[in-house]
Amino acid sequence: MHEPILYIDRTRAYYAALGYPAYQWAHFDDVPFIQPQRAVSASRIALITTAARFDPTLGAQGPGAAYNAAAKFYRVYRVPVCPTPDLRISHVGYDRKHTTAADANSWLPIRELQDAADRGAIGSLANDVIGLPTNRSQHTTLNQDAPAVLDACIEQQVEVALFVPNCPVCHQSASLVARHLEANGVSTVVIGCARDIVENVGVPRFLYSDFPLGNSGGKPFDKASQRDTLMQALRLFDTATAPRTTVVSTQIWSVDQRWKNDFMNIAALPEAEIVRRQAEFAQQKAVAKSIREDGR
Repeated sequence: MHEPILYIDRTRAYYAALGYPAYQWAHFDDVPFIQPQRAVSASRIALITTAARFDPTLGAQGPGAAYNAAAKFYRVYRVPVCPTPDLRISHVGYDRKHTTAADANSWLPIRELQDAADRGAIGSLANDVIGLPTNRSQHTTLNQDAPAVLDACIEQQVEVALFVPNCPVCHQSASLVARHLEANGVSTVVIGCARDIVENVGVPRFLYSDFPLGNSGGKPFDKASQRDTLMQALRLFDTATAPRTTVVSTQIWSVDQRWKNDFMNIAALPEAEIVRRQAEFAQQKAVAKSIREDGR
């Protein structure tokens, strides 16, 4: 297998070059684990995403849009799965060079979950998608967001939950909340592209796809890839027998692995670009702070 990107190392080097202290990524030795009470084909499943609801007043959020802190949110939300909601990922750090975020099915597998319900691969899909904030504060994720997600699952009579994160911190947030749900009786699977972050936190079940960030649900505009990704994830509910079960997807993004050299690779950036990013990041942090203070 090709070596995965080490996102913890990449992000530490990147933000150190921008003048910020090293971030302490979450890590636990013990991992909660509970077997589902029923087969996944008979279970009610919740979809939990770090995508944000589209708001046309908040600037560019479409395919190829630059990082947009104005589109961030800091409270768990719920939105009906039908009609398919307009959820986007411009507010997080996905791999903008190697994916354009033009196909929402690559990060929001509602269509595939609905098809799975129609085929009998799952019992039913919960009525609402649950939106999980991407929060660097682990305390906030554990003490504010995790209980809110659990409440949303309980209200929808959910038995199992599927987490689909996007950016590096999204993967940590999803992993922390997956642990909380598992400890409170809801079996979980995380599907994602940042293996080191998810395994550093420690989760019950993880499907790893060696894809650019922003494609946790499968390759864009490739229904076969998206269906296969979901089915590999669903099988984990039935087959995992112990915590820290990681399954590596059989799919590859590209035979050419050079795409892995680009994301947050400070060594590949000229000094002028680093200076530009320092100023841009400071500005985006100020925007995000104002959103938190407003309670959105």
